Amino acid sequence: MSTKDLQAEKAFLFFERKHCDLPYYRPAPEGFSMVGWLIVLAAVAVSFLVLNIVQQRFHSGFAGFLPPVLFVLIPLAAVATVAGAKAPSALFKPVGLRDIGLIVLFFVLNAIVTLILGAIMNSAFHTAANPATDMVATASRADQILFFLWSAVQLLGEEIFTILIFLGAMAGLNRVMPRKLALCLAVLLAAIIFGLIHLPTYQGNLIQAAALVPVRIVLLMPYLITRNIWTSTGTHILNDWSIFGLAAFGATHAG
Repeated sequence: MSTKDLQAEKAFLFFERKHCDLPYYRPAPEGFSMVGWLIVLAAVAVSFLVLNIVQQRFHSGFAGFLPPVLFVLIPLAAVATVAGAKAPSALFKPVGLRDIGLIVLFFVLNAIVTLILGAIMNSAFHTAANPATDMVATASRADQILFFLWSAVQLLGEEIFTILIFLGAMAGLNRVMPRKLALCLAVLLAAIIFGLIHLPTYQGNLIQAAALVPVRIVLLMPYLITRNIWTSTGTHILNDWSIFGLAAFGATHAG
């Protein structure tokens, strides 16, 4: 291994798979230019606005697929516009057995973190319920199935949203500081933004939004390890589906 390769490897955190780097964040031509990042991050913001606007009208049945599909496609289209039609594929890789193991591992870890944070918050603060759990609890069986399906698409959109913000922040920070520090700060920034966009979900409760920061960091870890958005998406889907499933189960047996 050359001296240059050794130096590059030392810039990685211990848990990262060193045979492949994160995409997009290095300066052009390896990654995006800063103008390119402005375009992509603007599209990320637009996709979130579109999700919320369209979801007010299309929020049930098969029409419920429209908002999350737009949430997924708008930022990916921006990535393709900036770097070519094949550029979005850098986020998606085949899922192997090790990846499935990581999905399950971080689902369990996130469940533990969520239970601990939930217990602390419920005992110390007034908390607001997630309206999605009420929606799935009161829906018909057919609508519950559709809800689970389109929620999976929306969770993929949330991963694209968060990961592109993380990579965009890292692209800027990596220019002025060591890669390890840039990565850690970019993760924190992306997790904070993730918490803030959930403020409307929890009726503006800042404590609940802040509690999502460590949860989001745990959910992001599979991607940081594998460079594969399917791993963080799988973890996120298992996490949210377990919550929605408990709500649906409780409503069914309460009736």
